[in-house]
Amino acid sequence: MKYYLTLFSILISFVIALGQTPKTVTLSNKNVEIVWQKAAKGYRLQKIAVNKNGKWISDLTPSGEYTLLFAEAKPSSESSETFEKITGGKFPEDAYHYQREQWKESTTAVSLNTAGKAYHFFPSKVKTIDKNHFQFSQETEVATIIADWKLDEKYGSDIQVIQKLIPKRKGFFSLATPTLAVLEKEKMSWVSVPGYFQGNFMQENFALAYAYGHGIPDRPVIYRERCASTLSPLMSSKSGITFSVIPEPGLARDPWAKDKITQTDWFIGLSHMDRKSQLSPTLYYPVLGEEKSEREMSQDISYGFRYSLISGDWFQALNHAIYDVYQFKEGLALRQSTQSLSDRIEKMHHYLIDPKTSLWNIEEYKGKQIGAQSYLGGVVGSNKDAMKNSDYGAMWMLAHETKDPELTQKVLPPAENFKLVQQITDNGFFKGAIEGQYYLAKSKKFVEEWGSVVEPIGLTYYIMLDIGNMLLFEPDNTELKDRLKFGAEKLLRWQKPDGSFAVAYDRKTEEEIFKDIKDVRPTFYGLIVAYRILKDEKYLKAAQKGADWFIKNAVETGSFLGVCGDARYAPDFATGQSAQALLDLFDMTKDERYKKAAITSAKIYVSSIYTHPIPSQKIKIVNGSEREDWEIGQAGLSFEHGGIFGSATRHGPIQLASHAGLFIRMYKISGEQIFADLARSASIGRDAFVDPKTSVASYYWQSMNKGAGPYPHHAWWQIGWITDYLLSETEMRSDGKVIFPRGFVTPKVGPHQTYGFEPGSVYGEKSNLVIREGFVQNDKPVIDYILAENGQKNEAYLMLLNDRSQATSGKITLNPEKWTSGKKISKIRNMKSDQTITASDNSFSYNIPGFGIEVIAIQFK
Repeated sequence: MKYYLTLFSILISFVIALGQTPKTVTLSNKNVEIVWQKAAKGYRLQKIAVNKNGKWISDLTPSGEYTLLFAEAKPSSESSETFEKITGGKFPEDAYHYQREQWKESTTAVSLNTAGKAYHFFPSKVKTIDKNHFQFSQETEVATIIADWKLDEKYGSDIQVIQKLIPKRKGFFSLATPTLAVLEKEKMSWVSVPGYFQGNFMQENFALAYAYGHGIPDRPVIYRERCASTLSPLMSSKSGITFSVIPEPGLARDPWAKDKITQTDWFIGLSHMDRKSQLSPTLYYPVLGEEKSEREMSQDISYGFRYSLISGDWFQALNHAIYDVYQFKEGLALRQSTQSLSDRIEKMHHYLIDPKTSLWNIEEYKGKQIGAQSYLGGVVGSNKDAMKNSDYGAMWMLAHETKDPELTQKVLPPAENFKLVQQITDNGFFKGAIEGQYYLAKSKKFVEEWGSVVEPIGLTYYIMLDIGNMLLFEPDNTELKDRLKFGAEKLLRWQKPDGSFAVAYDRKTEEEIFKDIKDVRPTFYGLIVAYRILKDEKYLKAAQKGADWFIKNAVETGSFLGVCGDARYAPDFATGQSAQALLDLFDMTKDERYKKAAITSAKIYVSSIYTHPIPSQKIKIVNGSEREDWEIGQAGLSFEHGGIFGSATRHGPIQLASHAGLFIRMYKISGEQIFADLARSASIGRDAFVDPKTSVASYYWQSMNKGAGPYPHHAWWQIGWITDYLLSETEMRSDGKVIFPRGFVTPKVGPHQTYGFEPGSVYGEKSNLVIREGFVQNDKPVIDYILAENGQKNEAYLMLLNDRSQATSGKITLNPEKWTSGKKISKIRNMKSDQTITASDNSFSYNIPGFGIEVIAIQFK
């Protein structure tokens, strides 16, 4: 009897124990350990540890607090506060009307995270689902919250969470991701909301932090996904631990959901802080007052996300979000070109020599015939009469490679005159600088894009870079050399003792302006040009001085500035350009500091490239035509400028992938696969944005395939970046066996560089780049090609690039009459294997692996 009573007592105790909540709850594996402790106010996190090389790191402060936002009425869409520049005065100034709407919507109570009533709590109940799988719950006066937590079996450093909100009353709701852990400010090494900011210090001035990303905002602002390049707010500690939060794919807005643009939809909010201003990456879903946030009683809503705790840096965490969660590799595999990039260059050649399509103008100014293309975008003082040239390196390159008299006789001379009269040559404060980027034909004057200003970066761009690239093709042009020296001497005089430059000077007063922002741009690059062309050591020393200041104030802090005056210099493609500037300086000096800084800058520029949504084959309607989702996808495309001020907030990314060649070079240098994948995703299979009549791509994503539109000069930039990309791929894929000298970067839009001014090497054979339209007939548009010639050996060299993930078989047919009249092909051979290729009627077959290369030598007789 005693035995049965004892057994009964044990059973009763077991049943009672089942009804009790445990005092501790643990999620753990070899990578992470997370422990909750039952306290008076609910389950608090007691421990968070990450395994780093066998040592458990616990420098994140555990929390576990939940936050629910509630409002009875829809929050206001008007600004709730005003802000000033660090130097005093309203920010932004009234003149920047493009930014007015963005600033207003970014300073509402919702964006500033002051809207609604915040309910903070620790869950009071927990239920065990399985090992490393628990469900927490809590009742508040406005809703029931249920959160399902489990360790990810595939990615052991991730915790997957699904939160469910069940309203108890009607109203507007937003449920934040719980504050898993807090990073104390003295322990942080890097904090970022990719696409908006990155940095390693707190910035007290809100305008500098919020509009420019010059430091970490000290307020828990909520960012929109429209300019979040990668959906992964993150923070890294000095001990080498990175903590990020990543929404499950499909939660954020789709920029073209069905049959029209939906770029500005706001489904999730992203922040680097929780509502209490503690550093902790946080998501908000739904966004208070936005779609899905208004709920009836019992109308529940759920969403999923993951915390990632890795023993690595921020770039490793970014890679995890991009590849493992948002499946970037799979999206790249979908890309298939229907027109080769090589063919686009040839077609754009025709577009550019036709004054009607390219909007080419000849005007009389100061006794010279000056030529430029119409610019129909916003320019202060323009009456639809603005003119501009863009990529002088590409202009001279195309003329050199085609030998087309329409270019050499009708375009280049007036374009050179345009450049000569654009520079200020009168003695005075501005001697050597430029009058302005644009010429207004009706008022016969040069003006800057936005306001009466003169910028040192403008001198670097429109004097040093343009004239420098021209001099690579015309090294004996003494007038251009004199003008380059004027510019170089002006840069020396404008350089400050610490190596920096002013953002701009007032045209009338000659006083420095925009003192609220630093010139964290590659203005020093102009001195690199001066040294390479003029060979004077003082220019190299000044370039290094400028680069050293730039590394300390921009690269190391994550603070960059843009070059678009109409956007008040919001950070833009100049960040990518900075990486190439530092790389070029490394090539000159072999100082490893510059290479290291170049790689870091390029890594930071990854945050200017969309990596979501995941591309698919879903059918969408675009301007009445069916398109597969991947054809119009944003993943892989870069910003003009992102952040809260950028054009991407409305227009989305751009097609002008100036960074593509640089990223291939960075892949070769760093071994980081993401550089190659991003370059290729931006470059190939983008035919949905190419005007079929002209082969010119639209600039902004939202324009789809409307062509150049008001920016006809962009075709030159497109020829420039495509050439740089193809030749960078050729050099990398051939392991340096095919290489051509690079010139200087292009003004303004990024880091692509010019070619064709000197012979290169194809498997040791001296050769010159050429374009011979019609010589190559290619039956597969996923195959791009480059041509070079060796006149002494009477040989042509054909580089075939397979620009897709899959292997490609096809046929090439050669037309020798398009190469040189009266010549016949005597032999075709593979230069890598040195094997003769069997050809029939000048046709031969190929089979090239994914992203592979074949280099063919063609002998004439």
